[in-house]
Amino acid sequence: MEWIILALVGFIAAIVGSLLGLGGGILIVPALLLIDQLSVEMTPQLAVGTSLLIMIFTGLSSTIAYKAQGKVDIRSGLLFFIGSGPGAIAGVLINRRLDIDGFFLAFGIFIIALSIILTFKDKVKPLPIRQERIKLHVDDTGVTHQYGLTPSIAIVLSFFVGMLSGLFGVGGGSIMVPAMILLFAFPPHLAVGTSMFLVFLSALTSATSHVLLEQIVYLYALVLIPTAWIGAKVGAAINRRMNSVLLVRIFQLFLLIIGLRMIANGF
Repeated sequence: MEWIILALVGFIAAIVGSLLGLGGGILIVPALLLIDQLSVEMTPQLAVGTSLLIMIFTGLSSTIAYKAQGKVDIRSGLLFFIGSGPGAIAGVLINRRLDIDGFFLAFGIFIIALSIILTFKDKVKPLPIRQERIKLHVDDTGVTHQYGLTPSIAIVLSFFVGMLSGLFGVGGGSIMVPAMILLFAFPPHLAVGTSMFLVFLSALTSATSHVLLEQIVYLYALVLIPTAWIGAKVGAAINRRMNSVLLVRIFQLFLLIIGLRMIANGF
């Protein structure tokens, strides 16, 4: 039964993760910690390490799908990775000091904070961008959007995003997507696609660290990877059919539910 549950978790997590730009770890980590039938005694470190290994394949699968739709800004993703790569390693080192109750509590507070921030999305003005750094993106409805990055701010921000990725095993998209939308005026669909590219790069870095620390359950990963790969493709296909407002609202509600669940488990 545990193998069927794991397969379903990988599939559903990848759909949600790819749809919203999260990576899927936001579901895989708590699932690994909460499923009582697992034959391996699961710690936060093992759950995060295993999740990050899955995120490599979820991120790659989603990036390929979103790139085909023209919804990945490769240059911006690489710029973000300059900060998120070192940050991911820092997060892995911090993760080693967490106990399970503290992990749940910190994870929950972090997720709810993101949900609240998105409530005020329309009232937040993006950071000013120099004229030569402004980029254009034409969405599926034919509307042209302006967005852009300030490199220094993007790198510092992505360092903390990478640190959270290594710490919580969530791929970093749960904070990067709101940041792209709120701070840099990314259209939501482009933010999700670019986030999945960053999820792939950051997970590759973080998972390597966990491999060296022997904090991955490879047997579970073998079950999760195939279904996660398929689920990521499905999530990207669903994303294409959704309007931007609905996408942000679903993202916000999902963060709130998961955050409350994690806090409840932390007490």
